[in-house]
Amino acid sequence: MSSAFEHTLAAIDALHAQDPRPTTLADGTSHPQELIYAQRMSRWLERLQEAPSELLRIAVRAQHLQRWQLPRSDYPEGRIGYLTWRRDQSAQAGDTTAAIMEEAGYSQEEAKRVASMIRKQGLGRDSDVQALEDCACLVFLENYFADFSRKVEHEHMVRIVQKTWGKMSPQAHALALTLPMNDACATLVKEALDSH
Repeated sequence: MSSAFEHTLAAIDALHAQDPRPTTLADGTSHPQELIYAQRMSRWLERLQEAPSELLRIAVRAQHLQRWQLPRSDYPEGRIGYLTWRRDQSAQAGDTTAAIMEEAGYSQEEAKRVASMIRKQGLGRDSDVQALEDCACLVFLENYFADFSRKVEHEHMVRIVQKTWGKMSPQAHALALTLPMNDACATLVKEALDSH
């Protein structure tokens, strides 16, 4: 690992740690929401790839960088509002990460490459962007799906599972099917995949 990589990761995690929104883990401890999300992303990457590049590891760690600064509630309801928010959020995360990387000693090209991964440019064609998307989908299914599915109308939730599944690689599909799920979530996934 290069010192530029270590400096970049430390700077990213320092920003994650500023997230004012807490997450309480199963052991009862409370941590900044974004820091926990980033750690979960990195853990999934380790399961998906034996030797991920430094640039991919940075992109995966920084995917939600300072997301709390652009609340979803500041954007209109509905799909267009959601997509605009997501685009703005990934542009901000990409630009901030690129600036951190250049400050740590990475080249402008390397910084641009990571920013384009965070923006998910080339999804479906770029294996690094696919790996980042796989991590995001697996983190969602493992940690946020059960709560989310209780708040969203059933038919809409089926479509969300189908869309999530459609973005994932075959390797991520296999891993997703090994995740422990409560009966309601398992039934929802089965229904989504059977009708896909």
